[in-house]
This record gives sequence, C-alpha cells and structure tokens, in this order.
Amino acid sequence: MPNPTELTVHQKSRLLDIAFDDGSAFSIPFELLRVYSPSAEVKGHGPGQEVLQVGKREVGITGVEPVGNYAIKPLFSDGHATGIYSWDYLYKLGSEQGPLWQQYLGRLHAAGFEGDSGRAPGTELPGAPVMSGCGHKH
Repeated sequence: MPNPTELTVHQKSRLLDIAFDDGSAFSIPFELLRVYSPSAEVKGHGPGQEVLQVGKREVGITGVEPVGNYAIKPLFSDGHATGIYSWDYLYKLGSEQGPLWQQYLGRLHAAGFEGDSGRAPGTELPGAPVMSGCGHKH
C-alpha cells in the first residue's frame, strides 16, 4: 500500500487532506472519518455489532496524534479518541468514500433518520447544507 506524503487538517471546511506516494490524494470529510471510525466503540466486536453514529455533521478534529509510522489517531470534538486510522484504512476511506457515504446514508434512512447527519426529522440546523454523496470531485 502507498505511504502518505502529506496530511493536512482543515478545521473550517472539516476536511482531512491526505496525499500518498503513488500520486493519489483525497479530501475526506471529518464526518465520514468519524462515522467509519475503526474503533471497537463504533465497529463493535464482530460482524453485525456496528454502532450507527448519528448527528456527526458538525464534528471537528481537535488534534491528530501519530501512532508509530503506520497510523494516526484523530481527536474528535465530540470526545471520540479511540480510533486508530492506519494509512491503508485512510487510503480505503479516501478511495471508496462515494460508496461508503451511500452505505452510511442507507443505514441512517433504515434507522429512520433523514439527511446526512442523523438528526431526527425537523431538527436540522437552519441553513445547513444538505449533501448528496460526498459532494467532492476527485
């Protein structure tokens, strides 16, 4: 798998930019990173035990800690700090974010939530943009 050459956290746009030595570069929304956290708290301890993450549209990243030479641990503004994101996993999230986003939206809708943030109907923030897909061109 490729290794990262650049990693930038954009607080205002809530994007993590990551470039790899194979020439690939991705802008991954914080919300996608948060809802697909590789932690046991989100993934559960086996298939079918995943915990649906809701209301994460406004989540921020307050810091990023290196984990050896193979991963990072983002510190999210909602207090979540147990996900260790390997370079391979970040590459997967970046390269597959369209299908992953659609899968997440499907899980939200199946659970009775509307929109892309998991807020209950009628509780979306005024003026908050509603995205379909990830909204980014690569």
